[in-house]
Amino acid sequence: RKPPNNPSISCHCITNLLIVRAHLKERPNITVLCRGGFSNPPALALTCIITLAYDATDKMKLTVIDALSLGDAWYQCLHKALTEGREYRIEQGSFEGIRRKEIELVAINISQPGIRPLSPDVPTGVPLPTTDEVIEEYLSYLMTPDRQENEEYTYGEFLSPQIEEIIRRYRKGFDTNQMCMCVGDKDSIYQADPPCLRLVDTRVQDGALHFILYFRSWDLWGGMPTNLGGLQSLKEYMAGEIGVRDGEIHAFSKGLHLYEHAWDLARMVLRMPPA
Repeated sequence: RKPPNNPSISCHCITNLLIVRAHLKERPNITVLCRGGFSNPPALALTCIITLAYDATDKMKLTVIDALSLGDAWYQCLHKALTEGREYRIEQGSFEGIRRKEIELVAINISQPGIRPLSPDVPTGVPLPTTDEVIEEYLSYLMTPDRQENEEYTYGEFLSPQIEEIIRRYRKGFDTNQMCMCVGDKDSIYQADPPCLRLVDTRVQDGALHFILYFRSWDLWGGMPTNLGGLQSLKEYMAGEIGVRDGEIHAFSKGLHLYEHAWDLARMVLRMPPA
């Protein structure tokens, strides 16, 4: 409605409600609600509040995994990916053309990640996704900058200088939000396989060192068990050097996935019947 022409008449609470339904190819049921209000006509102040109401299919579903140990977290994620993961064929990147099942947005909270063994237990006859020996070697990979001849980068070349700086800074005091280690740089986007691990954030709280991790993409079978085991070992080393207890791991990813060549292996681990 137009506001009255007579400026002496106040127009408090004159409102418009417009509902527009947009039919788009990917999002056929977006509803836009626009509410406008006029007050004191000379100013003709207009306030517009827009709310977008999406169908459930338009939202990234957040999955929260609460686990006791590294193995417990792995088992829960395997089951979630296999039974509820979004299945699609990869159009770009590693294993192009292969299908995978993916937990599209996941938060994993592990309360006692130091429980041994760090490597998960699997039924007899199933190939091990990792071992404690492999995890020990991976710790060296995380802490040293050395590259092999065929490597574009290593996590260690980014992390190693930051590890010692964080230890030094925490020895001076704990109450800070600055102790975050980054992996990758501005040129990583141009690499054929840029780093999957991108952040190792840290927090010392209540006398314990906690890790907050972010993986842009995360292979549930070929990466997660070794990654978490090595990062847990790194956290234990840093906690010892700082002089605090070992704490929790909180890991996040928008692409925790299981490649199709590992689907049958995951079913064997979970003792599920073949597809």
